[in-house]
Amino acid sequence: MLKKLGVAFGAALIAATAALSIATGANAAGTISGAGATFPAPVYAKWAEAYKAQTGISLNYQAIGSGGGIKQINASTVDFGATDKPLKPDDLATGGLAMFPTVIGGVVPVMNLQGIKPGQIKITGALLADIYRGVIKKWNDPLLAKFNPGVPLPNLPITVVHRSDGSGTTFVFTTYLSMKAAHWASEVGANDSVSWPTGLGGKGNDGVAAFVKQTPGAIGYVEYAYAKQNAMTYALMQNKAGVFVTPDAKNFAAAAANAKWASAPGFYLLLLDQPGADAWPITAATFILVHTKQSDAAKGHDVLAFFDWCYKNGDAAAAQLDYVSLPPAVKDLIHKSWSKVVGPDGKPVYK
Repeated sequence: MLKKLGVAFGAALIAATAALSIATGANAAGTISGAGATFPAPVYAKWAEAYKAQTGISLNYQAIGSGGGIKQINASTVDFGATDKPLKPDDLATGGLAMFPTVIGGVVPVMNLQGIKPGQIKITGALLADIYRGVIKKWNDPLLAKFNPGVPLPNLPITVVHRSDGSGTTFVFTTYLSMKAAHWASEVGANDSVSWPTGLGGKGNDGVAAFVKQTPGAIGYVEYAYAKQNAMTYALMQNKAGVFVTPDAKNFAAAAANAKWASAPGFYLLLLDQPGADAWPITAATFILVHTKQSDAAKGHDVLAFFDWCYKNGDAAAAQLDYVSLPPAVKDLIHKSWSKVVGPDGKPVYK
């Protein structure tokens, strides 16, 4: 399957998910372990490669989905969890966890339509919800044709592709659909795992991308790095300002421009359907989870040291994959928040 997803991307994904076939290694010398979201897996792989070259410390990251990452950090089988579904402050307190964002990206509708170029089709949030509800069944449906005059929409059945695993990308996507369509909100709702009205399930962003590429007429949703590196056809989305915009780093940054991280308890913040003519409507941050009380102070130090290095040195790699880096002021807030991550002696593990 990875060959079908492209050699370059496959190499990055292999680096990010190699831990699936080996022991967790949470206590291995010179290794830190994490598990969770596939949304940021490409950039974590890039960061890990550069960090190991500079420090000799390896990252063993299992890209198994946000739901799996939350379960593994709660079970203390990894050094950190990764999730695109932010946990609310009460849930963090219950689990004894601290949370902080790493990068910002966009969730993008991708399609397999011969003869249709990337960005040629326009879709609104309400139309996307009706496609995923199974109400709009063909690509030449009059509701789609209304927003796409002159586009040769094929008389082809739509095959919906969604995530089969517990997924923060699904949480972001279904939360957005719930905001834009009352029927979706009442019939399906928003969560990291929902009862899908129709469609095929793929595991991870890579699994959804693979199903779409293999299925004529398919539509799926993936983080933009997966769409870009696999040269997939994507849709323009109508944003809150009524403008149909392209998924790219500039428009993800526009959506995040007014994010008020300083007033977000536990860094809980959603960036969906933000105002602004350039804002991509399905924009999201991705997050790291660590225990506030570390049983191994050295290991806790190594985890935070890795992300501190990424904040200081990883912006260029993130930009190459069309993720948006956090502003310096937000990175400072995160660094200060780490004071509550303490070792067995009650002292901060990283300063």
